Amino acid sequence: MIVLRKWQADCLDKAKAHYQCHRDYFVQATPGSGKTRLAAELAKWLLEEQLIDFVICFAPTREVVAGMQRTFSAVLDQRFGNVIASAGAAYTYQSMEYQQEEFWDIFKKFRVLAIFDEIHHCAGHDPLLSNTWGQQIIRNIQDQATYTLGLSGTPWRSDDLPIALARYSDPEGQLICDYRYDLQSAVNEGVCRAPRITLIDNPLIRLVEEKENTESVRGFSCFSQLLSESPVSYEDLLRHDDILNAVLDIGIHQLSETRHKTPQAGGLVVATDIEHAHQIAAILNAKHQSYVVVTSKTPRAQQLIDRFRHDNTCWIVAVSMISEGTDIQRLSVCCYLSRIRTELHYRQVLGRILRKMGTDDREAWLYVIAEPTLRKYSQRIANDLPEDQSTLQAKKLNDRLTKSHAEHADGNTEGAKESEDNPLSVKEQNGKRELQVTEASLLTLSFSQYYRQYLLSLM
Repeated sequence: MIVLRKWQADCLDKAKAHYQCHRDYFVQATPGSGKTRLAAELAKWLLEEQLIDFVICFAPTREVVAGMQRTFSAVLDQRFGNVIASAGAAYTYQSMEYQQEEFWDIFKKFRVLAIFDEIHHCAGHDPLLSNTWGQQIIRNIQDQATYTLGLSGTPWRSDDLPIALARYSDPEGQLICDYRYDLQSAVNEGVCRAPRITLIDNPLIRLVEEKENTESVRGFSCFSQLLSESPVSYEDLLRHDDILNAVLDIGIHQLSETRHKTPQAGGLVVATDIEHAHQIAAILNAKHQSYVVVTSKTPRAQQLIDRFRHDNTCWIVAVSMISEGTDIQRLSVCCYLSRIRTELHYRQVLGRILRKMGTDDREAWLYVIAEPTLRKYSQRIANDLPEDQSTLQAKKLNDRLTKSHAEHADGNTEGAKESEDNPLSVKEQNGKRELQVTEASLLTLSFSQYYRQYLLSLM
C-alpha cells in the first residue's frame, strides 16, 4: 500500500469536510506534486461512502488522460475507462464539443464527481466571457454534477479571463483556492526535486552589418543588449547552431553526471517547431546522444512517449507533446528552447522535471537562454523558494565545454532553414553563420568561444 504524502492526506481531509456543505473544490498544487493521485483518492472515498455513482475526468491532452486512467484504475482497484462496468472515464477537453446529448445526460441522471485537470484551460463564468470548453462546463456540468474538483499547478490565464468554476475575491479579483501547495513546501518536504535553473549568456557578441559596400561592427555584452539594440530576434538565437551547441553541451554534460548516480535519468529538449526539433536532433546525433523526437506529426507519438518513459534513451525532443501533466519521472534535465515565453508555459515545462524517483533524487536542471522575460520568470521561481537557496551566481563553463564549443566553431555545419514566421533567418554561407535581412543588407553574427552561466541555485 502506497502511503499518501502529507499534503495529499491534509488536502483529502479538507475536501471531505468541504463537500459536506459545498459542491466545488479548487486545488492549486505545484506541478509534479501528485495532483492526480489526490484526485483518485478523493474519488475512491466518495465511491466507498456511496455519495457518487461515477467519476468523469477531463484533461488537456491524450497523454494526460491516459495517465489519469492508469492512476484511477490502480487506486480504485477497478476498471476506469470506456468499458462496461467501469467506475468512470477520462476525456480530453477537446472532446467536449463532440459529445452527444446522451453523454451529458449522465450528469443529470446520476451522481457524478467531475474532475478537471489543469482547469485553467477552461475560461469563463458566463457564456459571454468563456472559451469553448468553459461554455461546455457552464452549460452541461456546473449545475448538474454532484461534486466538482478543479486542479491546477498554474492557475492563471494569459488572457486574464476568469477560470471556470473558480471563485475570486471582490474587489481585488484574487483567485480563492480551497487548498494550496506551493513549490517551496514541495521542495522542503522532499516531494519535488529542487530546481536549479541556469541562464546561459555570452559576454562577447559581434554583429557585422554589410550594406552598400560598407561594413559596420557592433559589439554586445549579453543577449539582452543584443535583442534590445539590434534586429536580431529571440527566435534567431534559438535557431543559431553555435547557441544550440552551447546549450546542448551543458545539458549533455549535466545529464551524463546525473546518469552516473541514476542510470535511467533522461533529458527533455523543448523545441520551437518541427523543423527546429529535427535541427536539434541532428546536433544530438552528431554528439552521439540517443534520442527520440515527438511532435504533432510524429506517427504513434504517444507510444513513443510511453516507450521513452520506461527505456534508457538519453533525450526526448518535443514540440508541444511533453507538456503539463505528462508524467515521466526519469526526466531530470531540460533544455528550454521554445519560442513560447509565457510564465504559465515556462512553469509547466519546469514541472516535467520535478517529479522524484527516490529519496536520493534531489535535483532537477533547467537550461535556458538569458532572454529578459525568461530571466524574470526564473527569478520569480527563485523567490518562491527559501531565501538561502535562491542565490544568483555567475561562473564560466568548464574547460571541457569551452574546448567542445571551440572545436565546433571551427567546423562547417549546415545552417537552419529560413523561418516562415520571421523575416530574419540563420543561414550558412562560406562557413559563416549569417542573418539575412535583405539583399542589400547582410548581418553576420558571431560569438566568443565561451558562454557564461548564471546559476539560480534553488536547492
